[in-house]
Amino acid sequence: MNAVSTASSASLRAALATLLDGLPPQRAAQAVERLIASYRGTTPTDAPVLRDRSDVAAYAAYRMPATFEAVRGTLDALRAAAPDWEPRTHTDVGGGTGAASWAVAEAWAEQPPRTTVLDWAEPALALGRELAAGVLDAEWRRERIGSALRLPETDLVTVSYVLKELTEADRTALVTEAARAARAVVIVEPGTPDGYERVIAARTRLVEAGFTVAAPCPHSGACPIVPGTDWCHFAARVSRSSLHRKVKGGSLPYEDEKYAYVAAVRFPVTPAPLRVIRRPQIRKGLVSLELCGPDGLGRDTVTKRHGPLYKQARDAEWGDSWPPEDDL
Repeated sequence: MNAVSTASSASLRAALATLLDGLPPQRAAQAVERLIASYRGTTPTDAPVLRDRSDVAAYAAYRMPATFEAVRGTLDALRAAAPDWEPRTHTDVGGGTGAASWAVAEAWAEQPPRTTVLDWAEPALALGRELAAGVLDAEWRRERIGSALRLPETDLVTVSYVLKELTEADRTALVTEAARAARAVVIVEPGTPDGYERVIAARTRLVEAGFTVAAPCPHSGACPIVPGTDWCHFAARVSRSSLHRKVKGGSLPYEDEKYAYVAAVRFPVTPAPLRVIRRPQIRKGLVSLELCGPDGLGRDTVTKRHGPLYKQARDAEWGDSWPPEDDL
């Protein structure tokens, strides 16, 4: 099977636009609110949260664009560290309706990898298969995501917004299995303190398994953030649909999806020399950058006297590599 259409944010939104046809808006909003409450709970689930097509349609319309943008941001950082690497196979663990798979197909749009989406919720798989018809070269398989999961050898494994749903033992087993099976592992979690902690635990296990951190960290050593004092996370801008506005209120046409991630690999990469880990603070005549590097956390203040670098600092965004490549 060959993909016949390009996976992109626009094509995903077009596919999602038809999902809620026939589902009363109030019912869709109520389904999303209930599912958000479930996902934000502190007890890991031991059964699929998405129960039927109404649940899946509402949650996909609400969450897929945000998940897509977060994974896209993560893959952009991975590709910057390994610009010549192209995965030919991809396994999307706990992929649900396939947001991460859409992001992977867009990242390597010239030759998207063959994808296998694994999830335990059959309604999610069915809807994901429907959305991806004619766009993704993908197989959709029902699997229980946990310690018993065995993955085929593959170039890339993505695990996006999944670890939260598992027990600690199952999280450890899943990351260990991903490390065994893949050449590159990408893990994305909510940009919350506990999401960051899950990412750091996964990062530690991947490094212990022989992986090199490609992003966001400029190194594979211990995270310099003192536990409990702060957390590393980033943001992706997401256009808000009418369903977003109905559930969350507000009038802005966008919102920022906060996420934490790690991308680690078994092949040579060139990580960022430094990573911008907060929104740059722009003042009159200067830009203050909060940075993480091989030597730990630091700050760089760029002023007009730095010439062209000052304009680049003004254009720098949260999550960018620093300094710009042409200044290295």
